[in-house]
Amino acid sequence: MRQGGSRETIPVRPGEELNLQHVERFLREHIADVPDAPLEVEQFPAGHSNLTYLLRSGDWEVVLRRPPLGPIAPKAHDMKRESWILSLVHQVYPLAPKPYLFCEDETILGAPFYVMERRKGMVLDREWPDGVAYSPELGQRISESVVETLVALHEIDWQAAGLGSLGRPEGFMERQVHGWIGRYERSKTDEIPVVEETAKWMLEHLPESPPATIVHNDYKLNNLILSTVDAAQVVAVVDWEMTTIGDPLSDVAITVSYWDEVEDAEQLRSGLTSVTSLPGFFSRRELLERYASKSGRDLTEIDFYLTYAYYKVAVICQQIYYRWKMGQTMDPRFERLGKVAENVMHQAHQIAMHGF
Repeated sequence: MRQGGSRETIPVRPGEELNLQHVERFLREHIADVPDAPLEVEQFPAGHSNLTYLLRSGDWEVVLRRPPLGPIAPKAHDMKRESWILSLVHQVYPLAPKPYLFCEDETILGAPFYVMERRKGMVLDREWPDGVAYSPELGQRISESVVETLVALHEIDWQAAGLGSLGRPEGFMERQVHGWIGRYERSKTDEIPVVEETAKWMLEHLPESPPATIVHNDYKLNNLILSTVDAAQVVAVVDWEMTTIGDPLSDVAITVSYWDEVEDAEQLRSGLTSVTSLPGFFSRRELLERYASKSGRDLTEIDFYLTYAYYKVAVICQQIYYRWKMGQTMDPRFERLGKVAENVMHQAHQIAMHGF
């Protein structure tokens, strides 16, 4: 399946190669059903954080995840935690892929990594995939599936499922706001004048959270794998590294912050473009209204959550740009993220000062 004119996987990018001999030996020692065929590797091109690879031996396929190259912030890109989260969540939410094994022996790849099942399908990102017919009706159905899949995650009785060890819901939003303010300060490069006022506003407007749920913490359209038979059917939700127990409205706001609209100002669209700007996809307001209707949750304080979400996305972009600017990564895609961080931070400030 092609994605926006490119294959689902690509040849491994220069500098991000795996030691395939080490990986193959490790897999054959720990997984019983690896065929005798030579091990091949390709890379999933999407994403700016952890590196994700497709490993294939004959018809047998698995996905390998490892941290990005270069220095890593403490507690970031924790492969052991992500693998552990999947092992718990997969049991109660089958859209989470099943992990097979975790490796903390850094002599294999130079970093911890884990291997999980392959879920085949397509990922929607900046452009609609070649060879897949589109209609406004399909865009609407995909929008509905995005909401319903998130509502289903938030409906899981995490206490009955024994998932309490995933996080501490008390004081969740306050910790999140302080945490992302601190991350920005540690990755700051160029001056963005609105940052301090936005951070101050968030701290002064912390809402009372609704009852806690599982929070994916990075729930967005391109973290869903969709069926190649019916693009409105979700076959997997991926990238669980930040999952915890906390405020479900933070998840909703993150989804909305990555949701592109054709009427958006050019400075915002330059960084967060998505197929959701096609006719038929919900608007952001429709997305929020559908979530409120399906979940029964009150979105009165959504201005706070959207401010927080855009601030968080801006900081994520800033952290990646910082690594590029400091020479910790050579990936040319990261050079533009300094400007993206600035534009998205201005969007956070706009919502804080004037509302959504």
